[in-house]
Amino acid sequence: MTASRLAAVSTLSLDDTQLAEELLSLRDCLRWATSEFHTHRLHFGHGTASAWDEAVALVLGALHLPWDVDPAVLDARLLGMERRRIVALVRERIETRRPLPYLLGEAFFAGYPFDVDERVLIPRSPIAELIEHDFAAWFPELPPGRVLDMCTGSGCIGIATALHMPTTEVDLVDISAEALDVAKANITRHDVGARVRAVLSDLFDGVAGQRYDLIVINPPYVDARDLATMPAEFRHEPDLALGAGKDGLDIVRRLLREARAHLNDDGVLIVEVGNSDRHLEAAFPEVPFLWLEFERGGHGVFALTARELDEYAPYFTSPESH
Repeated sequence: MTASRLAAVSTLSLDDTQLAEELLSLRDCLRWATSEFHTHRLHFGHGTASAWDEAVALVLGALHLPWDVDPAVLDARLLGMERRRIVALVRERIETRRPLPYLLGEAFFAGYPFDVDERVLIPRSPIAELIEHDFAAWFPELPPGRVLDMCTGSGCIGIATALHMPTTEVDLVDISAEALDVAKANITRHDVGARVRAVLSDLFDGVAGQRYDLIVINPPYVDARDLATMPAEFRHEPDLALGAGKDGLDIVRRLLREARAHLNDDGVLIVEVGNSDRHLEAAFPEVPFLWLEFERGGHGVFALTARELDEYAPYFTSPESH
């Protein structure tokens, strides 16, 4: 669709005041936002999967309404200031391509809300499903006593783990002091400071001597090709949290070498590598990575036990794997 065609069909040629005067109900706003998102061909990959889902998230978020709000409110008339806020958010979403969670300052993960901004990656990992099931595949009787959430960003994985498992202690680790400020805000928001701490560290350097039952890592893993072709929305996320070299494995290789020293003997390492899963298998063809499946979609997450890390350690430390 050409730019002239977009201009002809988009209502954003009107100013915000005019648009807000025409949109009376919540239903009006949802329909209008959906149409504009379709018209401008936005990318949806930060918590929603379609123009309609994005419109619902934006409108409900702007009005501070829960996702399970009674449908009866759809025909409620909105205040002028509410309509103007929705119009402004829709315009900013389209014109700047900023992901919606940054516009709202909040994202949901594993059923919980988290503060987010451009200092951290927007939560979207399929690891949320593992948390919701208490990592039962590896801890069927008792939850893990100590968990490390490496490359934590907003802290969503570690904090959600602590919320689902009230006896578990969690360390949140990140190399970015700015990211840890967001994680600390989320620790406070969810009142888990007694069991969750934030540690500034270059991978395991800041937790030397510590051992964990479970290490969960969603590291930067985007390879150079994917990074160069990502939609505009992803350009708003911190580069530090995305790219990891030509094949996306610069950090993962180091993790595989160093993780065992921080796992208990019955411990488990879970790592997300996304589309770089093919690079990982090519780099370590001898290692039987357990690739996890998810009911709600998602891929590129593997698990290795401490014993497997011992068994395949020579491959992780060999010069050919670097």
